[in-house]
Amino acid sequence: MIDLYSLSPDDLDALLRGWGEPRFRADQLRTWLYDQRVTSFAQMTNLPKALRARLTDETTLGTLRVAAEQRSADGTLKRVYELSDGQLVESVLMPYADDRRTACISSQAGCAMGCTFCATGQMGFARHLSTTEIFEQAAMFATELAERGERLSNIVFMGMGEPLHNYDHVIAAVRRLNTDLGIGARRITVSTVGLVPQIRRLAGEGVQLTLAISLHAANDAARGGFMPVNRKWPLAELLAAVRDYQAATRRRVTFEWALIAGQNDTEAQAHELAALLRGLICHVNLIPLNPTQGYDGTPTDPEQAARFVAVLERAGIPATVRVRRGIDIDAGCGQLKSEVLRRRREGGAQPA
Repeated sequence: MIDLYSLSPDDLDALLRGWGEPRFRADQLRTWLYDQRVTSFAQMTNLPKALRARLTDETTLGTLRVAAEQRSADGTLKRVYELSDGQLVESVLMPYADDRRTACISSQAGCAMGCTFCATGQMGFARHLSTTEIFEQAAMFATELAERGERLSNIVFMGMGEPLHNYDHVIAAVRRLNTDLGIGARRITVSTVGLVPQIRRLAGEGVQLTLAISLHAANDAARGGFMPVNRKWPLAELLAAVRDYQAATRRRVTFEWALIAGQNDTEAQAHELAALLRGLICHVNLIPLNPTQGYDGTPTDPEQAARFVAVLERAGIPATVRVRRGIDIDAGCGQLKSEVLRRRREGGAQPA
């Protein structure tokens, strides 16, 4: 079966012309796929019945299969998708009161970065996702939202995997999200643990996306304990790359900081962070830790988080504590996949 989502405009045109169809059929089909966002060929009413029948027999709209999903009381929808080779990845759709609809998508099955507090890092690396597998996660959410008169507005690459480790496929997917789904580049955030060569390469892409750096500590000793990548590219090299990125793009950078009670949430550590970021055009996104079975840390309480924010703001560093979404389900990255794998090993039913 041919996955239509995997075809470029030229590939789709070549396929249909090879079937004896006129050139305009490819444009009609792309309109149904990406503007109308239909879910079946029967809905493509301006295509001949014979063509619709052949598309049904020989092609498919994507290859991802929903293996499990959970919906939170706050409306957050988390899914585990099974890929064609049996690998599992997670995606999350988060609705907000201001009508934003944000998809958090994965770029790899597993992750090779080994961050100690991350469930995905604890499970290791399986493989990169293809451009189409990345794109399809967002496309499925966009289609489902369109069916109820809503629109996917934002994309964050904060699901499973290190996006810049899968650089070529992620950048190709970003371009498709922009052109095929109409998501503005500035509404697409790519998060990285700090792969310095790829940050420098990204600066030259000409894509006005938002770069987010997972920081979590403001000195090399502490960050190296959380994040092995810091041993290869310490903070001085990382911040130099960020400054060069900003010089090239004129874009504000976000720094992510998982607030872990008693480990990186003191006012002294906030002062250290403020000194580290002085002079950068940035925003600090503080995220109370999502606990995982493989890490015994706990999230910072709201009062301590507020004190951390106050230190940064007095130093002129904008900061906010991100609202925790889906805390009544397995919403942390990698957690629902881990539950699915556990249930499979035990032969039990999948969570729904």
